[in-house]
Amino acid sequence: MKKKNTTALQEAVAACKANLGVTILFSFFINLLMFVAPLHMLQIYDRVLVSRSEVTLIVLTVLALGLLAIYGILEGVRSRILVRTGLKFDEILNDRLFRAVFRGSVRNPAMGTGQALRDMDMVREFISGGAIIALCDAPWVPIFIFAGFLLHPVLGLISLGGAIIIFALALANELLTRKLLAKGGAVSIQATNTATASLRNSEVVHAMGMISAIKDRWTRSHGNTLTHQSRASDRAGGIMAASRFVRMALQVAILGTGAFLAIENEISPGVMIAASIIMGRALAPVELAVGQWKNFSSSRSAYQRLSAMFEAIPDTAAPMELPAPKGHISVQTVTVVPPGGRVPVVKGLTLDLTPGTSVGLVGPSGSGKSSLARALVGVWPVVAGSIRYDGAELAQWDPEVLGPHLGYMPQDVELFDGTVAENIARFQDFDPGDVVTAAQKAGVHNMILELPDGYDTSIGAGGQALSGGQRQRVALARALYGEPRILILDEPNANLDTDGEQALSAALQQAKADGCTVVVISHRPSLLAGVDKIAVLKDGVLVKYGPRDRIMNELSAPTPVKALATADGTRS
Repeated sequence: MKKKNTTALQEAVAACKANLGVTILFSFFINLLMFVAPLHMLQIYDRVLVSRSEVTLIVLTVLALGLLAIYGILEGVRSRILVRTGLKFDEILNDRLFRAVFRGSVRNPAMGTGQALRDMDMVREFISGGAIIALCDAPWVPIFIFAGFLLHPVLGLISLGGAIIIFALALANELLTRKLLAKGGAVSIQATNTATASLRNSEVVHAMGMISAIKDRWTRSHGNTLTHQSRASDRAGGIMAASRFVRMALQVAILGTGAFLAIENEISPGVMIAASIIMGRALAPVELAVGQWKNFSSSRSAYQRLSAMFEAIPDTAAPMELPAPKGHISVQTVTVVPPGGRVPVVKGLTLDLTPGTSVGLVGPSGSGKSSLARALVGVWPVVAGSIRYDGAELAQWDPEVLGPHLGYMPQDVELFDGTVAENIARFQDFDPGDVVTAAQKAGVHNMILELPDGYDTSIGAGGQALSGGQRQRVALARALYGEPRILILDEPNANLDTDGEQALSAALQQAKADGCTVVVISHRPSLLAGVDKIAVLKDGVLVKYGPRDRIMNELSAPTPVKALATADGTRS
């Protein structure tokens, strides 16, 4: 039978097992030293008070203090080991998790993989916290109960009964809250995603008076979360109260029973006190488990979500590094289906672009132009056919290696929180001269110099400090950064004024002259006038493709504007 491949999550957990093994070893000695206090108390009551020997008292006390000091050191070391185990787990997993989250977001934006980052934090905190200590101490519960039986069978039975009752309460806590916490967690994720999406579109929400409607939608999800969580918390709170009552009642019961047995001369007063301490230590891990049960449940759900995500988005081995592409793009009978969709938006399309060639994609809305652009840069996978750069399929290219040679500007421009220079340089270590060169090619250098801090101007999340046209021109400079061999632009002049369009046209002509392969989606004749070929798409099918002038003539329009109106279905 073929062995199942391990996921990144399983590898991270396996790497932490050695540390957890050391933690269990330390727990052995820590719990062994827990007998110091009851044994010291037993000796004080039964030996020192009877013999009235001050020397015995001093020796026993010094010995007990020394052992307790060792206990304290071991507790501190165990805690530090767990903290570092959590950090090791994070260090091993974070890079692969971050990449998996992005791969999942590209494949299916509605998948909500961003929750995985919070799930990793939850699992790390579980590994570093008291829940693991409770698990490590739990095996000692029967040993402490057995010690109670050695002192007196009745005292042992009280400890055993108390442990069973508290364990039953912990089991009831799990059964009564598991489904509620799971439902509450799922609805909470949905509510958070709704709020995040609304914040990304805050301008539209505010301008069109949608705040109340969006708030009501979030409030319903948030209210469902609170309902499930409050019901779970009410049940858990009742169980915790019952557990504390049982804990205190057992303490009274064992002291009362011990006193009775001492009166009957079946045990000494020292045994009575020692039995009380031992029972307290026997029940502590069980009681801690009850208190940590919500953490147990939340961490288990987080682990299950992470495991499911890594199984759905497995690691992909980095392909062998290929030579820098020259810009030859071969599209062979490509079919593209949007992530999460079923209906193809690009159907059996074939194109062949040589280095230094520029092609304009035109067609009515929904004809598959942007979908083809996403497939060309590897954002959306093809379900049939192939896209090759210099003869190699996109899957053979490592995105980290191909990316610097590729300039991409999507229809919806996204900039990131940082400076103008950092955005243009794609947040890599950069030479200022290269950033200025890219800005000059995009015709945005002078505009940037007019900003408050020039290239060091912080533009905020999404580039909110810039206008739409400024964001588009900075995004163009980012696409041109590093002299890419392939340039794919989706409606790059949507927000540009006349000066911006002229700068864009000049940048595209310069890129083509430098041997760059250019694919541009646009309906404005001023931009398409400089392309070599035009491809007309309709309903995902390539209906016309050839030299620009011939395609314009075939569209039977007296002017380029009317030709484009025919292709688009609307007049630009």
